[in-house]
Amino acid sequence: MTPQRNITTRTWAELFILGLIWGGSFLAIRLALNEVPFVTSVAHRVFWAALILWGYVILRGLPIPRDPKIWGALFVMGLLNNVIPFSLMAWGQLHIPTGLTSVFNAGTAIFGVVIAALILADERLTLRKTIGSAIGFFGVATAIGLDAVRNFDITSLAQLAVIGGTISYAFAGVWARINLANLTPQVAAAGMLTGSSIIMVPAAFVIDGAPSFDLSPTAYLAIGYYVVFATAGAYLLYYRILAAAGSANTMIVTLLIPPVSIVLGALVLNESLSSNVYVGLALLALGLAILDGRLFRR
Repeated sequence: MTPQRNITTRTWAELFILGLIWGGSFLAIRLALNEVPFVTSVAHRVFWAALILWGYVILRGLPIPRDPKIWGALFVMGLLNNVIPFSLMAWGQLHIPTGLTSVFNAGTAIFGVVIAALILADERLTLRKTIGSAIGFFGVATAIGLDAVRNFDITSLAQLAVIGGTISYAFAGVWARINLANLTPQVAAAGMLTGSSIIMVPAAFVIDGAPSFDLSPTAYLAIGYYVVFATAGAYLLYYRILAAAGSANTMIVTLLIPPVSIVLGALVLNESLSSNVYVGLALLALGLAILDGRLFRR
C-alpha cells in the first residue's frame, strides 16, 4: 500500500459523508428495483451519471483523451468496475437483504490485496497482508453461513453473485493502475461510465424493452439518488479524498458503509440479519485493520 498520510478534520468529515452516501445507495437501489428491472436500473445509473461527469469535465476544461487504446482501456474498466459488479449486485439484492449486500461489498479491499499480489510485481503479499486477507476471507465465509452451503438455493446464488461483483471491483483496481494511471481521475470516471453505457443501454432495451418512465415518486427519488449522489457525486468526492488522504486512508470508507446500509435496511425495509453476518462483518473489519496496519503499530 502507499504510505499513509495524516487525515485532517475536513477529510474525516468527507470520509463519513462518502460512507453515508454509499451506504444509502444499497437502499436506493433496492427501492428502485421494486419498479425497474435490474438491467434497466444499471443502465440508468451509468448513463445519467456519465452525462453529469462529462458536464463536470467540460466545465473544468479537463483534457479529454484521443488515443483509441485509452478508450479501449476505459471500455474494459467500465465492464469491470460498473457493468459486472453493478449488475451482479443489483440482481443479488432481489434475493438477499441490502445490509448483507453491503457486508459482502466490504470484502472488495480484501480481494483487491490478493489479486494485486498475483498480478502486480510491487504488491507482494507480506505476512501482515496475508494474515489480514485470511481473516477477511474467513469473515466473508462466516457472513455467508453454513446453511447457504448445505442448502444451496437462489439466496445462496445471490450471495455468490454479490461476491462475484466485489471480485470484479478488485480486478478493476488493478486494471486502472496498469492502464489508466496517467488519466485525470474525473476523466477516467466519465470515460469508464461511457464504456459502461455503451454496454448497458442496448442490453436494457434488448432484455427489458424500452424503459418505462411511469414510475412512483419513490422510484424516481431512488434512481436520482444513486445516479447523482451515489455514482457521479460519490466518484468526485472519492477522488478528492484519495488525493488528500491516500489510498490506505481512503480504505476506511469500506468500514463505514455496512453499518449505514444495515440501519437503513432495518428502518425502511424491516430487514433483520442473522448473528453470523455481524460476526462476519467484525472479522472483515479486523482483517481490514490488519491490512491498514496503523492500529497494531500503535
